Amino acid sequence: MARKEPAADAANPGRLKQIALTYKMTRRADKKIGLVLAAVGIVTFGVFLAIGFLIGHPIYLGILGLLLAFLATAIVFGRRAERAAFGQMEGQPGAAAAVLDNIGRGWSTTPAVAMNRSQDVVHRAVGKAGIVLVAEGNPNRVKSLLAAEKRKMNRVVADVPVHDLIVGTGEGTVELKKLRTTMLKLPRVLTGPQVTATNDRLRAMGDLMSNMPLPKGPMPKGMRMPKGGPRAR
Repeated sequence: MARKEPAADAANPGRLKQIALTYKMTRRADKKIGLVLAAVGIVTFGVFLAIGFLIGHPIYLGILGLLLAFLATAIVFGRRAERAAFGQMEGQPGAAAAVLDNIGRGWSTTPAVAMNRSQDVVHRAVGKAGIVLVAEGNPNRVKSLLAAEKRKMNRVVADVPVHDLIVGTGEGTVELKKLRTTMLKLPRVLTGPQVTATNDRLRAMGDLMSNMPLPKGPMPKGMRMPKGGPRAR
């Protein structure tokens, strides 16, 4: 017990620091975050306290209201922090790869399976919905990358459904903040063993970026493909 208590005490400052950093990051993009969180907490607590006075149990409802106020504030904070994070990532090359990397269990993702010198890039995700190709970049240019990747995969996984999504804000594209939700809504057509077999066949096929070191998450603006680098066929 003596060893666990110091470990727990050491973890708490780390969590508090992380929350503080997240709040600062969110506040840079969402100036009203403090007022919104305060309003949510006060209104939630006030409503339950008022109900408590009406039914003659202000202490019990006050305690319940306080707990629910913390919960409501945490939920709102989490959503607005997520929105702020997506807002900062929007438009950065590689942002979609960061989202795919955190899509959840049941998906296997491979970033940058195809790329051109203009930083248009295609990522691949495999799950029970089949294969999902996620492109980011100029919508007109990425279509040729998607078509080339589909032709390449068709040699080894012709029996697996393939979906393609283009990340962006224009017509026919999916906003970065909606990418995960859109993928999770795709109909599930494969079993677990089929997903594994599909991944094995795709790995055996290889990918264009397997020999190029890429940073995780969004890539720096201005980064260019080196001359003589891999191209989509």
